Formats: sequence, C-alpha cells, structure tokens
Amino acid sequence: MWRACVGSGSNAVMARSTFGAIRPRSPMFQWAYATSPTLTLTRPAPLLLHTTTTMQALPASTMFVGGVGQHQASSFSSSAVQHTQSQQPSKPRVKFENPLSDRYSSVEMNYNWSPQKKFSTWRRLWIALAQGEQELGLPITDEQLAEMKTHVDNINLEFAEAKEKELRHDVMSHIHAFGELCPKAMPIIHLGATSCYVGDNTDLIQMKEGMQILQKQMLLLMSLLRKMALEHKDLPTLGFTHFQAAQLTTVGKRATLWLQDLLFDYENLQHWIDNLPFRGVKGTTGTQASFLSLFDGDHEKVRSLDRRVTELMGFKKPIGVTGQTYTRKVDYYVLSALSGIAQSLHKMATDIRLLMHLKEIEEPFEKKQVGSSAMAYKRNPMRCERICSLARYVISVTDNTAHTHANQWFERTLDDSANRRISLPESFLATDILLRVAANVIDGIQVWPYVIRKHINEELPFMATENIIMAAVKEGGNRQDLHEAIREHSMEAGRLVKQEGKSNDLIERIKKDKIFNSVSGDIDAMMEPSNFVGRAPQQVVDFIREEVDPVLERNKHLMKQVKAADLNV
Repeated sequence: MWRACVGSGSNAVMARSTFGAIRPRSPMFQWAYATSPTLTLTRPAPLLLHTTTTMQALPASTMFVGGVGQHQASSFSSSAVQHTQSQQPSKPRVKFENPLSDRYSSVEMNYNWSPQKKFSTWRRLWIALAQGEQELGLPITDEQLAEMKTHVDNINLEFAEAKEKELRHDVMSHIHAFGELCPKAMPIIHLGATSCYVGDNTDLIQMKEGMQILQKQMLLLMSLLRKMALEHKDLPTLGFTHFQAAQLTTVGKRATLWLQDLLFDYENLQHWIDNLPFRGVKGTTGTQASFLSLFDGDHEKVRSLDRRVTELMGFKKPIGVTGQTYTRKVDYYVLSALSGIAQSLHKMATDIRLLMHLKEIEEPFEKKQVGSSAMAYKRNPMRCERICSLARYVISVTDNTAHTHANQWFERTLDDSANRRISLPESFLATDILLRVAANVIDGIQVWPYVIRKHINEELPFMATENIIMAAVKEGGNRQDLHEAIREHSMEAGRLVKQEGKSNDLIERIKKDKIFNSVSGDIDAMMEPSNFVGRAPQQVVDFIREEVDPVLERNKHLMKQVKAADLNV
C-alpha cells in the first residue's frame, strides 16, 4: 500500500509503496505536505498501458473535487497540522517555486505533468513497443514483458539522474534505469526506437489527458452559467455599448453570451480530444528504416506495428508522416484551443469586474477575506483579476508555439525541446486554474437587483422617450412637435444631472407638458423595464434548450466526476 509520511522543518516528505520510492517533489505529495501530517493511500489499480483519467499511479479510491484530492478512507486533522507548524521553524525555501504548480492548480493537472507521470508513461510506451514487436514475430518473451510491467511505476529517479550526468542524454539514462530493474528485458527495451518515440508520444498523451481534465472543468462551468442564465433570464439590466448605457437586456441573457463563447471553445477542445494524432512508431527521421530492418523488409509488419502501438496507447490513429518529431503545428493547434478558453474567460471576468465597480454583481467574498492591507472596506475582484492575469499568459503562449513550429529545420532541430518543457505544461496548468477559478466565481456570484434597478431608473427615461412619442402620435399628436419637446426636456434634465448632481426628472417634465396630456396617464406603465428587453428571456430559454442542454446531457457521466472548487488562495 502507499504510505506518505509528511513532516516539517528538517523532516522531508517521504513516500513509499510496493512499487518503490516516490519522488518527494511529486505534486501529489507536495499537496499532502500542505494538507496533513499523515496520509494513507490505497494500492493503485493494476497496470494499464493507457487510461482515460490520467491518474495511473494514484489510488482508484481517490476522488477529485474541483482539483482537491480527497481520500474517502482518510481523515485530516487541521489542528494537528497547526500544532506541528507552530512548534517547529519552517525549513528555508531557497529555490524558485512555480506558482502555477505550487499555489494554484489542481492535484490532477499537476500529476498529469509530473515526473512520475512522464517517466511511467515512457515505460508504458516501451512495454507497448515490445508487446507489438512480440505479436509480430520478434523474439521477445512473456517473461521479459512481465518483468517490465512489474516495474512500470517504480521510477528509480536517483539512478536515472546520476546516469544522465554521465551520458548527457535523458532518454538513454532512463533506458538504463529501467534496465537496472529489468535485467532480463534490458536487451529489448527501446528496440528500433528513437528518443522521440517516448518523448513525443508522451507529450501527446499528456496533452490528450490534460484536455480531458479541462473538458470536465468546462462542463462544470457551462452548467453553472446555464443555471445563472435561467435564474436571471427575466431580470432587466442596462446593456452597454462602448461602456455607455444602451438598450436594456437581462442579466441572464448576458450570461448566455459568456456561455456561448465557452460552448464554441468546448467544441474545439472536443475536436482535439477526439482527433489528436499519435506519433506512433516512426524511427529516427520518420522513415521507419530501423523497423523495416527488424522485420526483414516486411513493410506491412512495420505498418501493423505503428497501428498496434497506437491502439495500445489509447489513440485512434497514428499521424500520417513525421520527421524525427511530429509536426509542431499540432502543439500550436492544441494550445490555440486553450487560448480560446482563456480569451472567453478573460472577457467574462472583465465584464464581472466592471459590473463589480457598478456594484450590480459581485464575485464571492469570504467572511474573513481581506480586500486591502490599508483600506479595510475594500472588496476587490481578486478572483476575476486572477483569471485575467493568467488568461493573458495562456493567450501569449500561442505566439510562442507558432514560432517553435516556424523555426523547426528539416526533420528536426532541438531548439524546440527546452521551450516545450515550459510552454506545454504551463499552458495546461494555467488553463486548469482559469476554469477552476471561473467555476468558483459563477457558483458563488452575487446579483444585486435593487442596484441594477437604480441604474435602470437613471437611464430609462431617455430610452423610453421614443415609445412615448409613438404613443402620443397614435393619440393625434404631431410627431415633429413631440420630438422637439422631448429634445428640449432631455437637454435640461441632462444638464441638471451633470452640472448640479440632481436626479433625472425627465419623465416628470414630460408628464407636466400639455403636449403629452393624451398619454400622461400611461407613461408610468410605459416605464416598466421588462417592456424594453425584447426577446432576451425567450432567447435564453431557446439557446439553452437547443445548444447547451444537448452537450451537457451527452456528457453527464463526466460532470459527475467534478464539482466547483474551494480555492486555497
């Protein structure tokens, strides 16, 4: 069984299992260190060559709640943590800590890009390759395959790191590390393959499974926006064009604008989950020459091996052709999908920030939350500001991936490598954070109808004048005379509002003007805000029924796996 022992001060985080030592810097144990002095995890599920949940090395009984791992058989004592921390000084933290990993993102997404996930996936790929080669007639024994499977999650990182200092090659160092544990299989590990067989294919697996994590978060957010839209579909509010008061809409209709953007993003993300190609088995420059040699010139066996390994790793099809690497345009397309999500959330969060300034809507604000170290009364839009901040970063990385693809020479250059070690995981980690924070905001959003109505009352008199003119014309009035009267009253009412700070008295002026006597008794009824929202309520219902609900219904099994997160900070 897994056992994680967590200490502070000079005591390091330690973890051990039947599969061997787990690296202390693994995100799942960084989380444990911050959560509980003792964490017991059950034995992982049996080896799979691929999974749909990404958590191969985590226990099957671990449940993810908005990115926070909760083990159903464990209980955590916060008082014990506080007592331990108060008694011992903290160990100095002298290395840079990435806030995406250490401060904000979910355990699930952290694990997806962790060393444990990466190197165990390398080993699964070596197993898949050996299994495919055995099935096609190469002399690989069941004993060798069984030995490899036994040690798939027992990553002897210290050995690999020491070997890399000697060899200056990360893949070769891990071949030796795996071979150290699997001496019988050592002769056939990585047979016929190049480094990009494990490197590129693992990147694709991590991207696919990362998108599946984001997919669940998107479904949650869309369901929360659906609820908000329906709840407030009839609540009139000022529309804004150029951030100036415009024709009325409803709070629910505005929420559907945010929801529609995310629906487009979801469909794009779903496309890449379904259609992301696998690099497969292509050899050093993409010609599969080494495999053609292994199979004595049998082209069909080489093609079959490519398809079989792709199948074993959970992909529908291998990419048609490659150089040494799959085209980096794939990275651009995937990160563009993430950029689309970031764009939509930035727009939504900006709208909410502006509405918070007007005090019409507010993001959640906790009982002991501090808005400002100096101004104790402040309620800053901290969550939405975080969304905007990280969204800009995710959007910017798309440009980086475009340059990476554009600068690849011929079959491959290595100047993509160090860049992608940063750009791929950080884009996914940041997008994971964006969706979790956005769900937290919408789940706890506060709408203030009386403030909204106050603002409507300040602007509606001007907007209602056309309706008043039309009604008076129907009663026999002269349209041009009525228009001029309205113009004069509007200018004077506007002057008093702007120069003297008085309330808008335009409607009272119109009621007192004899030219409007024929309709003065009906003017108050004309001022009902719901008369000015057009089809907004019906549009909300139609849009959700026709476009949103079918998506949520098709994916309700995924929505059961996630709920809105409680944020750590």
